[in-house]
Amino acid sequence: MVTPANTPDRLLINHASSELRTLRDWLRFTVSYFNQADLFFGHGFATAYDEAAHLILHTLHLAPDQLALFLDARLTQIERDQIVQLILQRVTEKIPVAYLTHEAWLGDFSFYVDKRVIIPRSFIAELLQTRLAPWISQPEGIHTALDLCTGSGCLAILLAHAFENARIDAVDISPDALDVARKNIERYDLVHVIRPIQSDLFSALAGQRYDVIISNPPYVNAASMATLPDEYHHEPNIALAGGQDGLTIIHNLLKEAANYLTENGLLIVEIGHNREVLEQSFPRIPFTWLETSGGDQFVFMLERKDLI
Repeated sequence: MVTPANTPDRLLINHASSELRTLRDWLRFTVSYFNQADLFFGHGFATAYDEAAHLILHTLHLAPDQLALFLDARLTQIERDQIVQLILQRVTEKIPVAYLTHEAWLGDFSFYVDKRVIIPRSFIAELLQTRLAPWISQPEGIHTALDLCTGSGCLAILLAHAFENARIDAVDISPDALDVARKNIERYDLVHVIRPIQSDLFSALAGQRYDVIISNPPYVNAASMATLPDEYHHEPNIALAGGQDGLTIIHNLLKEAANYLTENGLLIVEIGHNREVLEQSFPRIPFTWLETSGGDQFVFMLERKDLI
């Protein structure tokens, strides 16, 4: 969408473009502009500052750690025009910055994203940084792993870096999402390690067994889907909606996972804010809740024996 030339947003930006010169100027202006706009931050960046810095640095082809070095560098008119266009799209169309830059980060890893996939954000990424310690004491002993509902392939790629001896299947029901996943897999030179598979959960995995299964499935319940901020409506609905109680896919995971785990295999699943509902639905399953930066209510772990 092109913003008309006489709207308040366009007039404000035009004044800014004629007066602001340095990266520092544009960073300050963009943060202020984002703060006064009705924006939701939660797609990889927690604040207006984080989003503004990422948008500007990406547009200028600068690395995240180069901000301080170039704060007082002057921008060319072409660079200013490029930043203006992205700022307007962010504010007027409520498009998350990751879709505008086609780049999202999980820890130290960056991934290509577009509107075919949900923007990466997962507490499981934190757990993979420690290679699932202490639950896995010998990472070199992990030979097979599965990322179910892989989306952009981000967690599959983190699995490959955490468990260097593992062959990994990256499964998603969406062929469009798998196209994006392949792009990221190729980018990290993991085409011989990670196998993208189109499958409705386990339906195309007959006979496969995994030492580790991770999943960050759709888990937003119907009531929450109806009230999501505008930014979420740019993401695929299929990657968010988890049914009436948010647990439709998770019910299927719990019923079937034991058939696809090795004898000592682990299942690790992210479930959003659904811990209480899940425990009420499955009172006999001994969930282990893993500690993350968000607390201990978002990710559970089960051993195969817990599922039988």
